[in-house]
Amino acid sequence: MMDKTFNPAEAEARIYADWEESGAFKPKDDPNADPFCIVIPPPNVTGRLHIGHALNNTLQDVLIRYKRMLGDSVLWQPGTDHAGIATQMVVERQLAERQEPSRRDMGREKFLERVWDWKAESGGQIMTQLRRLGASCDWSRERFTMGEKDAENDQMQAAVMKVFVELYNQGLMYRGKRLVNWDPKFETAISDLEVENIEVDGHMWHFKYPLAGGKTYTYVEKDADGNVVLEEERDYISIATTRPETMLGDGAVAVHPDDERYAPIVGELCEIPVGPKEHRRLIPIITDEYPDPEFGSGAVKITGAHDFNDYEVAKRNNIPLYRLMDTRAAMRADGAPYAQCAEQAMALAKGADLPSEAEVDAINLVPENYRGLDRFEAREKIIADITAEGLAVMVTPEAKDVDEDAPQPVPYVENKKIQQPFGDRSHVVIEPMLTDQWFANAGELAKEAIAAVEDGRTTFHPKNWEKTYFEWMRNIQPWCVSRQLWWGHQIPAWYDEDGGVYVAESEEAAIAQAGGKKLTRDPDVLDTWFSSALWPFSTLGWPENTQELERFYPNAVLITAFDIIFFWVARMMMQGLHFMKDENGKPQIPFKDVYIHALVRDEKGQKMSKSKGNVIDPLELIDEFGADAVRFSLASQAGQGRDIRMSKQRVEGYRNFGTKLWNAARFCEMNECAVPAGFDPKTVSQTVNKWILSEAQATVAAVEKGLAEYRFNEAAAAAYRFTWNIFCDWHLEFAKPLLQGDDEAAKAECRATTAYVLDIALKILHPFMPFVTEALWEQTGQRDTHLIVADWPRLEGLDDAAAQSEMDWLISVITDIRRVRAEMNVPAGAQLNAVAVGASGEIAGCIERNRPLIQRMARLAEITLGDSVPPASAQTVIGETTFALPLEGVIDFGAERERIAKELKKLDGEITRLEKKLGNEKFVANAPEAVVAEQREKLGDYTAQKAKMAEALSRLEQA
Repeated sequence: MMDKTFNPAEAEARIYADWEESGAFKPKDDPNADPFCIVIPPPNVTGRLHIGHALNNTLQDVLIRYKRMLGDSVLWQPGTDHAGIATQMVVERQLAERQEPSRRDMGREKFLERVWDWKAESGGQIMTQLRRLGASCDWSRERFTMGEKDAENDQMQAAVMKVFVELYNQGLMYRGKRLVNWDPKFETAISDLEVENIEVDGHMWHFKYPLAGGKTYTYVEKDADGNVVLEEERDYISIATTRPETMLGDGAVAVHPDDERYAPIVGELCEIPVGPKEHRRLIPIITDEYPDPEFGSGAVKITGAHDFNDYEVAKRNNIPLYRLMDTRAAMRADGAPYAQCAEQAMALAKGADLPSEAEVDAINLVPENYRGLDRFEAREKIIADITAEGLAVMVTPEAKDVDEDAPQPVPYVENKKIQQPFGDRSHVVIEPMLTDQWFANAGELAKEAIAAVEDGRTTFHPKNWEKTYFEWMRNIQPWCVSRQLWWGHQIPAWYDEDGGVYVAESEEAAIAQAGGKKLTRDPDVLDTWFSSALWPFSTLGWPENTQELERFYPNAVLITAFDIIFFWVARMMMQGLHFMKDENGKPQIPFKDVYIHALVRDEKGQKMSKSKGNVIDPLELIDEFGADAVRFSLASQAGQGRDIRMSKQRVEGYRNFGTKLWNAARFCEMNECAVPAGFDPKTVSQTVNKWILSEAQATVAAVEKGLAEYRFNEAAAAAYRFTWNIFCDWHLEFAKPLLQGDDEAAKAECRATTAYVLDIALKILHPFMPFVTEALWEQTGQRDTHLIVADWPRLEGLDDAAAQSEMDWLISVITDIRRVRAEMNVPAGAQLNAVAVGASGEIAGCIERNRPLIQRMARLAEITLGDSVPPASAQTVIGETTFALPLEGVIDFGAERERIAKELKKLDGEITRLEKKLGNEKFVANAPEAVVAEQREKLGDYTAQKAKMAEALSRLEQA
């Protein structure tokens, strides 16, 4: 006897343990089975399951379970990422909370021991949480991007070392000084992905850079028609900046070559208005395409060591790059006295040969009175000093803006919104910093990765994401792969006392290269993305030529989010194509398809954020509604290019769907539905049975098509429609007379067909709702296997156009009569008569064959054929037949007309109000997008209701 209800809290853990214990998650050991592999996007070892993870892993698991049931040899390869900064931060915070020695106090070796201890105790919780979601990964193969602690010749570590060394030996890995995103809190370079650009209240200060030697020129401004609007003699060039502290490192002032205002002074020198007067630096005024003549003064200070745009200008024009800050973003306090450094810089400004990068970097252009100050303290002091000297651009405010009758000039400072870069974990302002780092020649590596998408070896779904991929890849910059952390793969480079570098996979090999010299290893570690770029093949055993590597590379598909197309997808493409070759030496792609899923938003379409308080926790949803409901809610909305709206109400609705399925199975059990041995669905004779089998075959094909095209929403919708609408709502109702009748042969056929179709429903729903379907599978028959490894339904020869047509007609008749009854407010218990007017011989035959079903399901006392519509009848037309329902004495026509008229008046009022609101351009422009969408949705609902009410009123007036 089946349980009355499905209890997810009790059943899910038990079912999952059964699956895992049975070995269902492991690939099928069958050389004839087609391989299918997905490598999980490795979540951070510090992570916790969020709604994005839930979507990503649900979609992967849907494909994995489907392919497993198809009989493929399926591997879902799990693992976690060591998450350099995040993990180091977690452990450092733990040390502080426990009042233990800091990372620097305990030293590198002991700190790394603590990180490994933390991982053993607390790391990887997200993998347990993925199990709660139902993720059917082969956990026996779980991998970690850092490999295993203390493991000799660890394969994951060996893969990383081999890739780095080979790229170096091929000239594709090098050490150089370039501008990077620098996190002053963690004192490391970080990737663009770890930078959040946030709009903040900022300022734009305007300063005068005096021309050298007191030189003057005529500054002329013209309007769009060429008329002179300002002409004055100037002995300076005006500069605007949001970061005055960087002025100390200026190497030039740039103007656009077509900017006539500054033509007389191009090539001249100007003075940086800060620092000791006797050692003021001069810098050249140059031309470059970068400055915009329409923005600000049209003149731009070039601080190549502290701004990414300036860096490019400086490199193009051979401008020195002067670093001003230390690793904590304090003004440098090292090096020679300022006077000596300023003299060196002056010589370079006047045309001396540019020395080496290291020699330029040693020049500290921070005056003594600013050295050691935090960058923002230095900013305030520099602004005050420039203003005191009279070198701030001054403006006179309008009298109405101040209390004085004769307002005095004030420094020109614009208050404006600016985009400021913050570290996503440190939450401090990121500083563009010129540092020595290791770089991969991404431009060269990208060539084959671009070609592989161009020629279709790898395809993006939706395809429009290929444009994003190409834009990034065709404009790619060198990849900074080094990080100034302790947790991570330490770079396999060693230095001798003279600065010679030796790159090898082990210290022993490096010493051998160096001829036995004493060496010191590079303290930096590799960017976390470097090791995860190897994930599609390192997890399968590379650099060893393992059976898994041979069988499952290339992977079948990658499912991921759009924001890491460049940071992860592109880098896996580059590394996979570079290192993996087929038997003919041809580069092998890492995956054939890349599916980019959408964002999960809240029910109003807003992006989730803690500050808005609209974050939805998938674990809480699983606790409340079960994993199946959460999974189906996500998959059913996963349309390509369309964001997902998530709400508790939607998840609850799919929980109810699971309940509907459970109740249908209980109905089948109570009616002794079972599939007898040797049952052949092609032999059924009852129309209702032929119809449901035909619908089942069409549905299986629709689900298969949806999954093959990565249209998860369409596959889920087909399974949902078939199960709820076709099987539960119609077939079981149609089956009742047969199951309760006296015709034993008809009863037996119906029982067998119904049980057979229930099994099909369980199978096509299993990838989406694995727990409830598995529970029903074990409770509804004698089973040889778990549902997770049962065969996918392969149906053919069951389509029956005649049965389909008759049953579709029957459903239309019953549905329309029910709708008319509801619209006309007919009491639910009232048994009406119906007259089919103008019925053809074929329709008359259908009515006769299905008379008991029509009368029972439409609540009719009788149904007859006629030539004309009886008086006082409500009517509905199906095909060429009019079905009339005489209502005389059943309803009060006058009262109904009055009721509907009132309802129409109310609807008209709501529609007018909403049309006026949505016609207000101010409202549409200023209201949140979600509010506007909600109002439009309401307008659509009211309009549809009005149409139905108007149709009902029309029926009353015709009756």
